Amino acid sequence: MKIRYLGHSCFALTESTGTTIVTDPYGAIGYQMPPVKADAVTVSHGHYDHNNVRAVKGNPTVIDEEGTYEVGGVDITAIKSYHDKASGAERGENLIFKFRMDGLEICHLGDLGEECSSALIETLLPVHVLMIPVGGNYTIDAEQAKEYVDRIMPAIVIPMHYKTKGLTIDVDKVDAFTDLFDADEVEELEDSELELFRDDISEESTKIIVMEREK
Repeated sequence: MKIRYLGHSCFALTESTGTTIVTDPYGAIGYQMPPVKADAVTVSHGHYDHNNVRAVKGNPTVIDEEGTYEVGGVDITAIKSYHDKASGAERGENLIFKFRMDGLEICHLGDLGEECSSALIETLLPVHVLMIPVGGNYTIDAEQAKEYVDRIMPAIVIPMHYKTKGLTIDVDKVDAFTDLFDADEVEELEDSELELFRDDISEESTKIIVMEREK
């Protein structure tokens, strides 16, 4: 499968069959969405920086409610969670999405804000690739994200929702998160696309991969 990082919390996930899912397309955040076409779009919540479905071409199926779905052979599960640590009283609910693509379990945490709990972790497992917000302020922060990583123990972690050049949203830079790991656990790509195969996945270690935003 292939993962394209389109910026903020938006990724294009493409299975080997060609089915493409786009997560959390954004609106006016300081830079524009790259052109993208998809079979389905997942929306974690209704805020402008996560629900710009109109930016995605191809007349995709929009998934923005809790439940289980199947699109083009890809199994998708939307799991209810909270956008804050007050059970949604501050910012409402958030959907976590799990995708099964080419034998891999992919998890996109959306704008997760709730504290790490055993009940939520058990719901999410297993996870091979974890896309996690790390910028704080509107989501979990770097240290909370580290706790999720330590408890989920995915093979690959891709941070998202952090401060990058041009972003007008007040969140921390990715360094606050990556500095919590040993240097040999972190890889910074100079590319916006990553190709993964089931054989690439190690059950013994976790690699943090910081992707370059596609422009």
